[in-house]
Amino acid sequence: MDFTVPQDLEDYYAELERFIEAEIEPLVAKDDNIRFFDHRRENARTDWEREGLPNHEWEDLLRQARKVADKAGHWRFSAPKKYGGKDGSNLWMAVIRDRFAQRGLGLHNDLQNEHSIVGNFPFVAMFEQWGTEEQKQEFILGGFEGTRRVAFGLTEANHGSDATHMETTAVRETRDGVDGWLINGEKMWITGMHVATHCAMFCRTSGEAGDARGITCLLVPNPTEGLEIEEWMWTFNMPTDHPRLSVKDVWVPESAMLGREGLGLALAQSFVHQNRIRQAASSLGAAQFCVEESVRYARERKPFGEELARNQAIQFPLVELATQCEMLRLLIYKTAWEMDNMPHEEIEKTISDKVSMCNYWANRLVCQAADRAMQVHGGIGYSRHKPFEHIYRHHRRYRITEGAEEIQMRKVGAYLFGYLGPRKGKFASG
Repeated sequence: MDFTVPQDLEDYYAELERFIEAEIEPLVAKDDNIRFFDHRRENARTDWEREGLPNHEWEDLLRQARKVADKAGHWRFSAPKKYGGKDGSNLWMAVIRDRFAQRGLGLHNDLQNEHSIVGNFPFVAMFEQWGTEEQKQEFILGGFEGTRRVAFGLTEANHGSDATHMETTAVRETRDGVDGWLINGEKMWITGMHVATHCAMFCRTSGEAGDARGITCLLVPNPTEGLEIEEWMWTFNMPTDHPRLSVKDVWVPESAMLGREGLGLALAQSFVHQNRIRQAASSLGAAQFCVEESVRYARERKPFGEELARNQAIQFPLVELATQCEMLRLLIYKTAWEMDNMPHEEIEKTISDKVSMCNYWANRLVCQAADRAMQVHGGIGYSRHKPFEHIYRHHRRYRITEGAEEIQMRKVGAYLFGYLGPRKGKFASG
């Protein structure tokens, strides 16, 4: 077995580092953009008079960074070549995201709103696998050109992680001779609706509450009559772009259906696997950053005339975190490599548990590492003059989003005990 990171990947990452130094860091230094990354970051990034939404200047800076990265050929790296990308693999994305986060907070990879100069596009895979040719042209190419942006409308307030008891419904209705769907219901935590042109809204179209089948994905334009943003949910880490919304008698044509009728949950799984492995890599990198910064500080700080690092109470917790980082990195890279070496639709059937292992453990680990970094740094670590409290507040969300860690542990349990996956039936009695 060869655990060496491929040399062409190392060469590409070196190119990315040169790009960051030449193009991205000067952009941060320009026009006082540094204000978005210092200890005042929430006030700089947040428009408190606009219900806590991201400040226009902050989002404009992110667009500038993406535009520069796209021009240099980096932003679409993970997308297929036919859409201007480089067919970037899950393994390469995992390594890049891990190392980006190890650099610390910055315009190169600020995960507060999923921004990175090397973009993550789970919707591209979703449209590529499930969309019609017209939808691919409109939403994949339109997404890269900035004319289309799709929000993911799965979660509901009353059911959270349980999408099978979805209360949002869609029934068939013909208008002016055009077949379509009439939608009613509510959604919550639908990130990015303030800039989305469409919401991929998951609705129950048949079956009973609790059935996995019978849920359909419909592309609802935003804004549209009957779709209302009820409120923006303020969170542990601001700004917010997470609304609670309602849909009342919203009609869309049949052509708005993404994928096959009744099989929307399979489509949703297509979305989350790529997101989970790449987000796990980012959490891992952020955890490693916290460890390394703590080690550096412990060597420099000299209370009572001796390096703080001489104390085993400082060493041992960081040793455990460093060990977990090393072990987790191997699992993430291995799982990403396996994802690259099987058909997309096979991931859910064979290694979905490994993706969940990577994701829930990485998200837990980064919170532990950020908390330890605050403790090692003392008062200054707790303050906003250091990035650890921000890292904690940001990454804490991922123990809930992308599937709460309990949901992901349940997935692992189902594979481990043979209720799902390759071991299904292995322990069947009688």
